[in-house]
This record gives sequence, C-alpha cells and structure tokens, in this order.
Amino acid sequence: MIRHIVLFSAKNEADIARVIDGLALLTKIPHARRLEIARNAKTDKIENMLDVVVYGEFDDETALAAYKADALYEEAIKRVRPLRELRFAVDYDPRAGCVPLEIVGMQTEIVSSW
Repeated sequence: MIRHIVLFSAKNEADIARVIDGLALLTKIPHARRLEIARNAKTDKIENMLDVVVYGEFDDETALAAYKADALYEEAIKRVRPLRELRFAVDYDPRAGCVPLEIVGMQTEIVSSW
C-alpha cells in the first residue's frame, strides 16, 4: 500500500474554498482505495501555515501512477496551482520503514525519527 499526502497553503485565505473545490476533482479518479480532501483545522501550537490536506491510499505504485496520469489530476493542477503558495507531497509504504517506538509503556509506530 502507498500513502500519498499533499499539503497546500493558499496565496489568499479567501481562496481556500476554491483550492478545496479544485482538489475535489481528484475524488472522481477511480484508482485510490481512499481519498480525502480537507481543510486544516489549524490546532497545532507551533505552526499553522498550511490550509488544505489531500490524503490518499493506493494499492501500489502502479495505482498511484495511474491516478497521477488521469486527465482529472491535470485539471485539478490547472485549477489549484494559480491559487496556492506552498505544496508539500510525500508518498510512502507504511509497511516498509516503520520503526517501533515505546512511549510511556504504550506501543506505537513512527515513520521517521525526529
């Protein structure tokens, strides 16, 4: 499985809804197991500069590549690029490279060390 996470900031706060609307096109692409588009709740105490998140799960790299090759993906880029300031993307396989970490007697997983 591949997790695909993309974070955006809008150039103007007034454009956040338009960014979300443009990204909503991605939900019509059939290659994802799961795809979510959401506005950042901005509850972090350190930094809240990012406005929108795209979270997707794909069976494998082939499914992710097919998703990115779809015409709707290109249309979403066309609509969102002029409205965004920042874009950060990560793709990873949660089964590879997760490091077990014990915190206060509780078992959890982290993807990378700080």
